[in-house]
Amino acid sequence: MPKQLKYDKILDALQKLLETKELSKISVSEIAQTAEIGKGSIYYYFSSKDAILEALVERNYEAPITTARHLAEQREISPFTRMALIFQACRNSSAAFLKTQPSTTKAAPERAFLHQKYMNHLIVSLKPVLASIIEQGIAQDLIRCADPVSLAEIVLIVLTVKMDNTLIPSTADEIEQTISALVSLLEKGTENPAGSLNFLMAQL
Repeated sequence: MPKQLKYDKILDALQKLLETKELSKISVSEIAQTAEIGKGSIYYYFSSKDAILEALVERNYEAPITTARHLAEQREISPFTRMALIFQACRNSSAAFLKTQPSTTKAAPERAFLHQKYMNHLIVSLKPVLASIIEQGIAQDLIRCADPVSLAEIVLIVLTVKMDNTLIPSTADEIEQTISALVSLLEKGTENPAGSLNFLMAQL
């Protein structure tokens, strides 16, 4: 069996098991059995069950993060347009994650734990990308900001927490109000006129 295929089978097995069981109750042996490979093969690729989970998180967010990194290099596109596309990627990633998760009350704590892992990975991975785009805007004299990295982190934390709507459940109106405030913060943080970045709302 090709190495990449076996690697993916291990991740697929853990994802399948997580649909019905808590992570703490899943053993490496069970993952191996579900993947239909030997237990020893798992340790060739991963040092532990937690390492498998981390790899699963990375794989599930690989597409939007790769897209975001590609956008950071497209300097001919307005930095604010690229920000909007990254915001959209955050929204789509959260929506895709929620669709894959069971909705039973029993699974709720596990789902919340996994979503926290996903959000952490998304924020950590996208922060340098968004900060880079802000820095490019500064270089083009389109943005004025003393701390691009902190601004990127604040934007991503608010965006991901509100868009996944599990840690702080909110109505559609409450989410819209928070995102509107986020856009206002972004305008002030980049010294752009009030209302000039309202187009970002269309991506959320």
